[in-house]
Amino acid sequence: MNQPMPGNPKANSDSDQSMTTGDPGLRSFADRLANNLARDTLIQGTTDYLRKVLAVDRVVLYYFYYEWKGQVTFESLSSPNYSIFGSTGGDECFNDEYAELYYAGRVRAIADIETEPIDPCHRDFLRSLKIRANLVVPILTPRRLWGLLAAHHCQDTHPWSPSDIEAMKKAAQTLATVPAIRDS
Repeated sequence: MNQPMPGNPKANSDSDQSMTTGDPGLRSFADRLANNLARDTLIQGTTDYLRKVLAVDRVVLYYFYYEWKGQVTFESLSSPNYSIFGSTGGDECFNDEYAELYYAGRVRAIADIETEPIDPCHRDFLRSLKIRANLVVPILTPRRLWGLLAAHHCQDTHPWSPSDIEAMKKAAQTLATVPAIRDS
């Protein structure tokens, strides 16, 4: 088998040539892989940046893989104890009515879930994730509500400033323009 190895220029050039002129399926796969890697790097960098700027315990990206069914696919944490990676959310709480609000651009800032007038189902869901304060903005593509970008403070209440909200909105808008997100 002719594998690329250090000191074997023929194997390396054959490999490079097959990527540029060979199998179009392989080229397509490599392009998708590169786009997804770039997307993932941007998302992780964005969640890390927001967590630090907002001084919160957790920032997550919740991706909708099916109509109002989704999963936490990225997170940035102040402590591993706050991980909710892979969490699928409270399906009974997030319905068409809430989806329409976020699709219309709703931003939801809750400084204290214990004093905010919210649905008991939603409060119980937030408690189950150890959330005390919550800031959620939609990631909107031309086609759909792609996901939600959420900042959580778990240790205490957290008042959200206009600059906090603006930072989250700008981050969500930036993510929505990434081709691997925009076109999906």
